[in-house]
Amino acid sequence: MVWALGRFTPGPETLALVHPNIYKPVFSWRAMIELVVPLAITVLVVQNGQGITVLRSAAHTPPVDAITVACGASALVTAFVGAVPTCLTGPVNAIISSSGEQRRHYTAGILVGVLALAFGLFAPVFTRLMLGTPKAFIAALGGLAMLRVLQTAFTVSFRDRFALGALVTFLVTVADIPILNIGAPFWGLVFGYAASRLLERGDFAIRA
Repeated sequence: MVWALGRFTPGPETLALVHPNIYKPVFSWRAMIELVVPLAITVLVVQNGQGITVLRSAAHTPPVDAITVACGASALVTAFVGAVPTCLTGPVNAIISSSGEQRRHYTAGILVGVLALAFGLFAPVFTRLMLGTPKAFIAALGGLAMLRVLQTAFTVSFRDRFALGALVTFLVTVADIPILNIGAPFWGLVFGYAASRLLERGDFAIRA
């Protein structure tokens, strides 16, 4: 429909593979405080934690220690090419495990990994194609892909203990207001945990 309505306007034809740019690490206390520590906590607690919760809700038993070590080791390697941290993302795992037989989820995970490698190698081509479409189309496409993810996340987060803390975390993160140059996801964790500590003390006792 985007093409039929004349809204598809890609840039010059380019069929190219990505090439890595090597970055030399530079230590900075400011970056350590404002970026590294909050990002590490966010990746470990939010991304890995979300992915593990999604897999457990689908009756899988993910090895938490092995996942954490593998993600950390991969992030050390990809940091030299300026890539984002490696983590067990919740949305991808939610899409993989949202339907079909449980024993086939592993096959789906491998296929998603292969497709990710292919898209990564031809990133210039796919980026040009996506930039040629209207922003509304990209937003709608992302929204449709996230429907099942949000359903699973809401079901898991609000069905049991710490429901208020989960709600506060969600609202602060969605607000996307940085404080002290630290992103909203980190503060979502902080305020969500504080809300649970103050107003959901009984849930901690049950958990213990």
